[in-house]
Amino acid sequence: MHLGAGDLVRLADGETSPIYRIDRLETSDLQLAEAVRVEQGVYKASDLLDEAPTVKPYAAPTPVLPVFLDLPLFTGAEIPHAPYLAVTGDPWPGAATVYTSSNDEGYALGDIIPNRAIIGATETPLRRASAGIWDEGPALRVKLISGQLESRPRSSILSGVNLAAIGDGTPGNWEVFQFSDAVLEAPGVYALSGRLRGQLGSDALMPDVWPDGSIFVLLNDRVQQINLLRTERRIAKHYRIGPASRSYDDGSFQHLIASFDGNGLRPYAPVHLKVQSSDSGDDVTWVRRARLDADDWSGLEIPLGEEREFYLVRIRASGTLLREDLVDEPRWTYSAAMKVADGLSGAYEVEVAQVSAIYGPGLAARHLVGQMI
Repeated sequence: MHLGAGDLVRLADGETSPIYRIDRLETSDLQLAEAVRVEQGVYKASDLLDEAPTVKPYAAPTPVLPVFLDLPLFTGAEIPHAPYLAVTGDPWPGAATVYTSSNDEGYALGDIIPNRAIIGATETPLRRASAGIWDEGPALRVKLISGQLESRPRSSILSGVNLAAIGDGTPGNWEVFQFSDAVLEAPGVYALSGRLRGQLGSDALMPDVWPDGSIFVLLNDRVQQINLLRTERRIAKHYRIGPASRSYDDGSFQHLIASFDGNGLRPYAPVHLKVQSSDSGDDVTWVRRARLDADDWSGLEIPLGEEREFYLVRIRASGTLLREDLVDEPRWTYSAAMKVADGLSGAYEVEVAQVSAIYGPGLAARHLVGQMI
């Protein structure tokens, strides 16, 4: 018998006799072997070999849909200058990664997005409505890419649930609203009614109509803030966003360039803007709002929320800026002498914005004085 290293031998007849594996063999007048005993079942053929291996077909990763939202503060506990990112995909790759760079090279991993956000597009227009009261207008029809919406009691809406954003997809142009009723009308299509409009100070961004095709994002815990240094506000950065299983130079990654104002720092627009006219001029008054702690009614006045109280007052006529003044109290007088100096003889528009030392002028309240000609 010719034996070699790796061969198996039995020292006695019978299936139950020990098996040895030869590890070393020397041949001279005699054959000297070094062997190790092995278990009986180690070298038995597996029953699995009788079955054909299962091979899953290859599926290339599909791009994800990222949506940036530069939003006001929800609770005050957020990072005020950091934008939000909502990401979805069909199919969802399990997680998405966000790579950032100051230019289109040398990217670094910035964030991991583990959850698929609920994003869709409107199929009907949403017209302007008053903030602070229930909008009982026609239902807003929304088609979702994935996910579900649910109806909630109006008492729960007042506690902050069913918060959503509607906008044109640019980072800073979002109206925040809530809805109480979500009726499923077709697969993935919901009719939203019982709305509270212009939430979180976004009433000043509400247009006359949000057209069909506007972007809808449900603002729940699947939408998260991304890492952004405070010094990076208003600086354009490059973003590559795609499936977490792929590198950022893969064809499935989306390349975006975006900058953010840090709208969590943005002052709300004043309210109750009024103009009282007399022969000596027009007295303009307003009431300020605050982006922090403004729901506490125990004090005589809401907290200021900014370093100092300042307002920027602008006067426009036929779209032309005639005058702007900075004042430190919620009142201002447009005197007859000022009107003469500005060459104003007809109607005009006054706008007032609270000023933050960090952010600059916030959203403005506007009032039309007289009949435009």
